[in-house]
Amino acid sequence: MEQLLGLTNPAPLSLTSLAINLLLGIVLSSMVAWFYVQYGRSLSNRAKFAQTLPVLALITVLIISIVKSSLALSLGLVGALSIVRFRTAIKEPEELIYLFMAIAIGLGLGADQRWPTALAILIILGYLLARHFLVQRPEKNNLYFNIMTPNGEASFSQINEVLLSHTDAAELRRFDTTPENLQATYLVKCADDTALAALLDKLRGQFPQGEFTFVEQDNTLGA
Repeated sequence: MEQLLGLTNPAPLSLTSLAINLLLGIVLSSMVAWFYVQYGRSLSNRAKFAQTLPVLALITVLIISIVKSSLALSLGLVGALSIVRFRTAIKEPEELIYLFMAIAIGLGLGADQRWPTALAILIILGYLLARHFLVQRPEKNNLYFNIMTPNGEASFSQINEVLLSHTDAAELRRFDTTPENLQATYLVKCADDTALAALLDKLRGQFPQGEFTFVEQDNTLGA
């Protein structure tokens, strides 16, 4: 009975231990955030996303430190998480890796596993760094291209002619026309940055009032 009561009554939380874990959490999660900004391959705003990682790690440290010694608090946490549903969309799979790393830092430090947590994070970051330099990245030559010009300035055939003369492949994905504007979206494959620059110069020269947008889309068109 005494053991059961011990599980339901929280043990005193050491403020010194909590402070050490929080400080170490700041160091480790800041390392992860810096690494993500420098070496991440996500197209989203990495610097803005990285700012959330230390905060997530510290919150996890606090939660685990509070609930780890009490069965009642642990069950309460499970109940709270079952009520609160997070619907924030993760646009890049890479973001999940760093989110889980921040959570892992919080879980490890909250459980007072400082050295294993620090060692594991250093090994993981070391692996990611080695992979960044050793694994050859695919060429970024597939692009979504959108053009919008005044309707009298360009025709569909003129746009096609320019694209086919400066790209390896071009596939029309969307075409819209109104009395005022003509808008077309293509998936294009450029050989390199030089070809892309030549294409842009040609477009600006032939359609001076046009608006052009290029968005990277790797490994979608061609081999």
